[in-house]
Amino acid sequence: MEWWRSAVIYQVYPRSFADSNGDGVGDLPGITGRLSYLADLGVDAVWLSPFYRSPMVDGGYDVADYCAVDPIFGTLRDFDDLLAEAHRIGLRVIVDIVPNHSSDLHPWFQQGLRDRYIFAEGRGDGPPNDWQSLFGGPAWTRVADGHWYLHLFDPGQPDLNWRNPQVGKEFDAILRFWLDRGVDGFRVDVAHGMVKAEGLPDVAGQAVLPYFDQEEVHEIYRGWRRILDSYPGQRMAVAEVFDSTPERVARYVAGDELHQAFNFDFLEAPWEPATLRRVIDASIEAAGLVGAPATWVLSNHDRQRHVTRFGDGVVGLRRARAAALLMLGLPGSAYIYQGEELGLSEVLDLPDELRLDPQRIRSGGKLTGRDGCRVPLPWERDTPPFGFGPSERAWLPMPREWAASTVEAQRDDPDSMLNLYRRALSLRRPAHRLAWRPAPEGVLCFETEQLVVAANLSGSAVPLPGPPILASSPVDELLPPDTTVWLPRDTTG
Repeated sequence: MEWWRSAVIYQVYPRSFADSNGDGVGDLPGITGRLSYLADLGVDAVWLSPFYRSPMVDGGYDVADYCAVDPIFGTLRDFDDLLAEAHRIGLRVIVDIVPNHSSDLHPWFQQGLRDRYIFAEGRGDGPPNDWQSLFGGPAWTRVADGHWYLHLFDPGQPDLNWRNPQVGKEFDAILRFWLDRGVDGFRVDVAHGMVKAEGLPDVAGQAVLPYFDQEEVHEIYRGWRRILDSYPGQRMAVAEVFDSTPERVARYVAGDELHQAFNFDFLEAPWEPATLRRVIDASIEAAGLVGAPATWVLSNHDRQRHVTRFGDGVVGLRRARAAALLMLGLPGSAYIYQGEELGLSEVLDLPDELRLDPQRIRSGGKLTGRDGCRVPLPWERDTPPFGFGPSERAWLPMPREWAASTVEAQRDDPDSMLNLYRRALSLRRPAHRLAWRPAPEGVLCFETEQLVVAANLSGSAVPLPGPPILASSPVDELLPPDTTVWLPRDTTG
């Protein structure tokens, strides 16, 4: 069976994982030095968010050179060392690819190669259409000669023109550059956004957003799949596709396109049993129709951490523990965002002057931004920055109360969140099917080939189906609220 069908993949946000040189910013050598922690955790692969040369307007998702490492993260040699060490200890490595847009400091934009971007004439004194940036404000910026260029995100991220064959040829070469170095796959940023509707029509009156999920994008991925399949070792790609139904998302993972797509419906689902069951059923059904595995994810670098989404404090942490066992018990592949295995919550009180996220800046503060889930990881010691690097610097401040959440503090505590993840990953086995079992109201109970999973999302304790092999919170003969247990398959229903 292909490794990616049941893999657990750990997302590393490089500037916030580990700092090797004391400048307060995480880097590639810092990641390399902590890879043994990930191997010990029990994950199968590491996904690295962008580390390419960039002015860092959007945390590296504004790429100026797709085949170079930004100096704040290190060098290509550092990347090669990271890849070699990961492979030596049995971890695969997936890297981000950002094909929807580049930085405005990319040589193409700097050289005025407008046919490789989306430029258009305005309507009167205004922009070409009514499209809005996902970061707030119009999605168009006017240049000196009166024309406008498209940026679905920040003005420093002009959208590429995928109707120009030169763009496709360039990205084919970029994929091969990293595959030749030995990467095991790619996470495709804004995978549904690369092709825009002919004529750039207004959003108003359109059934499908004219800048997302256009039919022509699938031919791009058929070409990428041929490239991936031409390399040994089961290279793969996972698509970031949002604002789409499960059925539309499944088209990106048809047999001749990409391998996986992120499950944003699951990530965004509230802690509510009927909604979660509906999302689980729809996800498995849609993926199964095209022979792809379902994927499961609770947090990432763009979303508020789920401890906070589920209620924060004691309640949020208890639900996050239960959600972890629910997610890791489902058939398919799971993604873990750095720090969720430590039970980290969103940092909500960052000083405004330290926030860097253009989403917050462009929205005039109406959007809270994503800095709060990108605060560096706490590794050890009792005071910030908790061993993040060799100095007392970190690019974002860490809460003092994280002293109880460091890797060091949790490592030898059998009841810690870290050890819950470790035990779950050591017990987890590939599963391909799910069957629901009868359960009390508010309880989700299902079986796979490997386990019976029971999650109590109600407000009352219910009878426990049998003796558990793993529980998110202490249990006796009853299954308490906000608790998930794993039981052996022979448990009676």
